[in-house]
Amino acid sequence: MNFTLTFPTKTSQTSERTFSSTSSLTNWLAPKRGHNEKNRKGRPRMRTGGSTKGTTVVWGDYGLRMRDHDRRIAAKQLQIAADAIKTRLRGQRYRLYTRVCANIGVYTKGNEVRMGKGKGSFDYWAARVAVSRVLFELKGDLHEQIVRDAFRLAGNKLPGLYEFVRKGDPPVMGITKVEAGTTLEQMQRPKINLPMDVTAGRISATTPP
Repeated sequence: MNFTLTFPTKTSQTSERTFSSTSSLTNWLAPKRGHNEKNRKGRPRMRTGGSTKGTTVVWGDYGLRMRDHDRRIAAKQLQIAADAIKTRLRGQRYRLYTRVCANIGVYTKGNEVRMGKGKGSFDYWAARVAVSRVLFELKGDLHEQIVRDAFRLAGNKLPGLYEFVRKGDPPVMGITKVEAGTTLEQMQRPKINLPMDVTAGRISATTPP
Protein backbone atom coordinates (compact mmCIF):
# COMPACT_ATOMS: atom_id res chain seq x y z
CA MET A 1 0.00 0.00 0.00
CA ASN A 2 1.41 3.35 -1.06
CA PHE A 3 0.86 6.57 0.85
CA THR A 4 1.37 10.02 -0.55
CA LEU A 5 2.05 12.98 1.67
CA THR A 6 0.81 16.38 0.58
CA PHE A 7 2.20 19.60 2.00
CA PRO A 8 0.38 22.92 1.87
CA THR A 9 1.81 25.29 -0.66
CA LYS A 10 3.06 28.68 0.45
CA THR A 11 0.49 31.30 -0.40
CA SER A 12 1.35 34.87 -1.16
CA GLN A 13 0.96 37.18 1.79
CA THR A 14 -1.55 39.97 1.48
CA SER A 15 -0.54 43.55 1.98
CA GLU A 16 -3.20 44.06 4.67
CA ARG A 17 -2.18 43.49 8.27
CA THR A 18 -4.64 41.79 10.61
CA PHE A 19 -3.16 43.48 13.68
CA SER A 20 -1.25 46.67 14.28
CA SER A 21 0.13 48.12 17.48
CA THR A 22 -0.26 51.66 16.16
CA SER A 23 -3.56 53.48 16.07
CA SER A 24 -5.23 54.16 12.75
CA LEU A 25 -4.89 57.58 11.20
CA THR A 26 -7.67 59.96 12.16
CA ASN A 27 -9.05 62.83 10.18
CA TRP A 28 -7.78 66.07 11.68
CA LEU A 29 -10.18 68.16 9.61
CA ALA A 30 -13.38 66.68 11.06
CA PRO A 31 -14.17 65.00 14.40
CA LYS A 32 -15.29 61.40 14.58
CA ARG A 33 -18.40 62.19 16.62
CA GLY A 34 -20.04 64.22 13.85
CA HIS A 35 -22.19 67.29 14.39
CA ASN A 36 -24.88 65.96 16.69
CA GLU A 37 -24.65 68.87 19.10
CA LYS A 38 -24.51 72.48 18.02
CA ASN A 39 -21.33 74.11 19.27
CA ARG A 40 -21.19 77.66 20.53
CA LYS A 41 -18.89 80.11 18.81
CA GLY A 42 -16.62 80.64 21.81
CA ARG A 43 -13.25 82.38 21.90
CA PRO A 44 -9.75 80.97 22.23
CA ARG A 45 -8.31 81.81 25.62
CA MET A 46 -4.99 83.60 25.91
CA ARG A 47 -2.84 81.74 28.41
CA THR A 48 -1.51 84.38 30.80
CA GLY A 49 -1.52 82.47 34.08
CA GLY A 50 1.78 80.73 33.58
CA SER A 51 0.96 78.12 30.93
CA THR A 52 2.98 77.91 27.71
CA LYS A 53 1.30 74.80 26.30
CA GLY A 54 1.37 74.44 22.53
CA THR A 55 3.78 77.32 21.87
CA THR A 56 6.97 75.33 21.16
CA VAL A 57 8.09 72.78 18.57
CA VAL A 58 7.77 69.28 20.03
CA TRP A 59 8.07 66.58 17.33
CA GLY A 60 9.68 68.30 14.37
CA ASP A 61 12.63 70.58 13.75
CA TYR A 62 10.74 73.65 12.48
CA GLY A 63 7.28 75.06 13.10
CA LEU A 64 4.73 77.67 12.03
CA ARG A 65 3.33 79.73 14.93
CA MET A 66 0.56 82.33 15.04
CA ARG A 67 1.71 85.65 16.46
CA ASP A 68 -0.94 88.35 16.08
CA HIS A 69 -4.38 87.36 17.45
CA ASP A 70 -6.52 84.33 18.19
CA ARG A 71 -9.10 83.40 15.56
CA ARG A 72 -11.26 80.63 14.18
CA ILE A 73 -9.76 78.93 11.12
CA ALA A 74 -11.89 76.82 8.79
CA ALA A 75 -10.91 73.25 7.98
CA LYS A 76 -10.77 74.10 4.29
CA GLN A 77 -8.20 76.83 4.97
CA LEU A 78 -6.06 74.42 7.01
CA GLN A 79 -6.21 71.86 4.20
CA ILE A 80 -5.15 74.45 1.63
CA ALA A 81 -2.20 75.47 3.83
CA ALA A 82 -1.11 71.84 4.25
CA ASP A 83 -1.37 71.28 0.49
CA ALA A 84 0.80 74.36 -0.11
CA ILE A 85 3.52 72.89 2.11
CA LYS A 86 3.35 69.51 0.39
CA THR A 87 3.49 71.11 -3.05
CA ARG A 88 6.56 73.15 -2.17
CA LEU A 89 8.35 70.13 -0.68
CA ARG A 90 7.44 67.74 -3.47
CA GLY A 91 10.19 65.18 -3.95
CA GLN A 92 11.76 65.82 -0.52
CA ARG A 93 11.90 63.40 2.39
CA TYR A 94 10.07 64.89 5.34
CA ARG A 95 7.23 64.40 7.79
CA LEU A 96 4.50 66.95 8.44
CA TYR A 97 2.89 67.19 11.87
CA THR A 98 -0.41 68.99 12.51
CA ARG A 99 -0.86 70.49 15.98
CA VAL A 100 -4.49 71.63 15.62
CA CYS A 101 -7.71 69.87 14.68
CA ALA A 102 -10.97 71.20 13.29
CA ASN A 103 -13.49 70.05 15.91
CA ILE A 104 -15.80 73.09 16.19
CA GLY A 105 -18.93 73.17 14.07
CA VAL A 106 -19.97 76.42 12.42
CA TYR A 107 -23.68 76.96 11.81
CA THR A 108 -25.07 79.63 9.52
CA LYS A 109 -28.36 80.98 8.31
CA GLY A 110 -29.37 82.25 4.93
CA ASN A 111 -29.54 85.88 3.88
CA GLU A 112 -32.52 88.04 4.86
CA VAL A 113 -33.73 85.61 7.53
CA ARG A 114 -35.65 86.94 10.51
CA MET A 115 -34.18 86.72 13.98
CA GLY A 116 -34.93 83.68 16.07
CA LYS A 117 -36.07 80.27 14.81
CA GLY A 118 -32.96 78.47 16.03
CA LYS A 119 -29.24 78.60 15.49
CA GLY A 120 -29.10 77.52 11.85
CA SER A 121 -27.84 74.55 9.89
CA PHE A 122 -24.36 73.06 9.87
CA ASP A 123 -21.98 74.70 7.39
CA TYR A 124 -18.35 73.61 7.99
CA TRP A 125 -15.81 72.52 10.60
CA ALA A 126 -13.33 74.97 12.11
CA ALA A 127 -10.55 75.10 14.71
CA ARG A 128 -10.09 77.60 17.51
CA VAL A 129 -6.44 78.65 17.36
CA ALA A 130 -5.11 80.69 20.26
CA VAL A 131 -2.39 83.29 19.89
CA SER A 132 1.20 81.95 19.82
CA ARG A 133 -0.03 78.45 19.00
CA VAL A 134 2.02 76.19 16.71
CA LEU A 135 -0.04 74.90 13.77
CA PHE A 136 2.40 72.83 11.69
CA GLU A 137 5.73 71.14 12.31
CA LEU A 138 8.23 69.69 9.86
CA LYS A 139 10.93 67.11 10.37
CA GLY A 140 13.38 65.81 7.80
CA ASP A 141 16.64 66.34 5.99
CA LEU A 142 15.65 69.75 4.62
CA HIS A 143 17.44 73.05 4.24
CA GLU A 144 16.10 75.74 6.53
CA GLN A 145 15.53 78.20 3.70
CA ILE A 146 13.31 75.68 1.88
CA VAL A 147 11.24 75.13 5.02
CA ARG A 148 10.92 78.88 5.50
CA ASP A 149 9.60 79.25 1.98
CA ALA A 150 7.10 76.42 2.49
CA PHE A 151 5.80 77.94 5.71
CA ARG A 152 5.63 81.36 4.04
CA LEU A 153 3.35 79.95 1.36
CA ALA A 154 1.20 78.26 4.00
CA GLY A 155 0.95 81.45 6.05
CA ASN A 156 -0.23 83.36 2.99
CA LYS A 157 -3.13 80.92 2.66
CA LEU A 158 -4.23 81.36 6.28
CA PRO A 159 -5.80 84.38 7.97
CA GLY A 160 -3.53 86.28 10.34
CA LEU A 161 0.20 86.72 10.83
CA TYR A 162 2.60 83.84 11.47
CA GLU A 163 6.24 83.37 12.39
CA PHE A 164 8.88 80.73 11.77
CA VAL A 165 10.19 78.91 14.85
CA ARG A 166 12.86 76.27 15.42
CA LYS A 167 13.11 73.46 17.91
CA GLY A 168 14.53 74.85 21.13
CA ASP A 169 13.13 78.38 20.77
CA PRO A 170 11.73 79.83 24.01
CA PRO A 171 8.03 79.31 24.78
CA VAL A 172 5.51 82.13 24.74
CA MET A 173 3.11 83.18 27.48
CA GLY A 174 0.38 85.19 25.83
CA ILE A 175 2.42 87.30 23.41
CA THR A 176 5.59 87.54 25.54
CA LYS A 177 8.49 85.18 24.97
CA VAL A 178 9.70 83.48 28.14
CA GLU A 179 13.44 83.79 27.59
CA ALA A 180 16.30 82.98 29.94
CA GLY A 181 16.16 85.04 33.10
CA THR A 182 12.47 85.93 32.76
CA THR A 183 10.29 84.91 35.70
CA LEU A 184 6.55 84.72 36.15
CA GLU A 185 6.56 87.57 38.66
CA GLN A 186 8.26 89.86 36.15
CA MET A 187 5.68 89.04 33.48
CA GLN A 188 2.76 89.71 35.83
CA ARG A 189 3.99 93.20 36.66
CA PRO A 190 2.21 96.12 34.93
CA LYS A 191 3.87 97.17 31.70
CA ILE A 192 3.10 100.88 32.19
CA ASN A 193 4.90 103.38 34.40
CA LEU A 194 2.54 104.52 37.14
CA PRO A 195 2.69 108.09 38.51
CA MET A 196 4.80 108.71 41.61
CA ASP A 197 1.83 109.43 43.87
CA VAL A 198 0.12 106.17 42.91
CA THR A 199 3.32 104.21 43.43
CA ALA A 200 3.98 105.85 46.80
CA GLY A 201 0.42 105.14 47.92
CA ARG A 202 0.91 101.42 47.38
CA ILE A 203 4.06 101.30 49.55
CA SER A 204 3.28 100.51 53.18
CA ALA A 205 4.63 102.92 55.79
CA THR A 206 7.63 101.64 57.73
CA THR A 207 7.00 103.89 60.73
CA PRO A 208 3.66 104.82 62.28
CA PRO A 209 2.46 108.38 61.54
